[in-house]
Amino acid sequence: MYTGKGKVVELILRDGLRHARLTCSENLIPSPGQYLLASDDSDSPLPVPIFYTDSAPQGFIATSPVPDSWNPGREITLRGPLGRGFGLPSSARRVGLASLDGSPSRLHGLIRPALKQNAAVALISDWRLDNLPDDVEVQPLSALFEIIQWADYVAFDAARQNLSELRERLFNGKQAKFPFEAQILVRTPVPCGGFAECGVCAVTVKSGWQMACKEGPVFDWIELR
Repeated sequence: MYTGKGKVVELILRDGLRHARLTCSENLIPSPGQYLLASDDSDSPLPVPIFYTDSAPQGFIATSPVPDSWNPGREITLRGPLGRGFGLPSSARRVGLASLDGSPSRLHGLIRPALKQNAAVALISDWRLDNLPDDVEVQPLSALFEIIQWADYVAFDAARQNLSELRERLFNGKQAKFPFEAQILVRTPVPCGGFAECGVCAVTVKSGWQMACKEGPVFDWIELR
């Protein structure tokens, strides 16, 4: 983990949301699924968790939500990368990316690596989507059950309170063949970034519970209760 300065270079409207292109040192660039805690000199009492969505010269593009106080030229303090990110298997040839309840921008960082290893990619979301590579197939959430039968790796994005709904969407009383490997980014507040072990971000797993700020926010599907 590192602490350093970054700068907002550009604000970008993508998928109907505000993103920010940041410059920072290479050791502060998170992998897909990891996060940074970012703060500026505004009146906000807590740092903001930001996620990688795409590469950019001398930094990366951070996905929404971007604080209103961030404008081009704004200097910010970054701490991280924090937590556990996605682990795209090098053997994956059919990759599903599924966002249950919002923008799939936290999954976008997996698209280029998947295409680079010649995988077919299906993005499952009901969100408005912009500027996707032509090789990416887009499907609505209603196709989720079919996609998990096709894929050999699936990455999910869902809020913690909606995990039960995701399980119901996946199986719906049917005996589904689950993909070879599946992971899920569980969205939950991570105010302390693992420093205080406050338990606000606790996620229930088979062994009891784990803190998303450190053991997550990406979990193997089989870990979750």
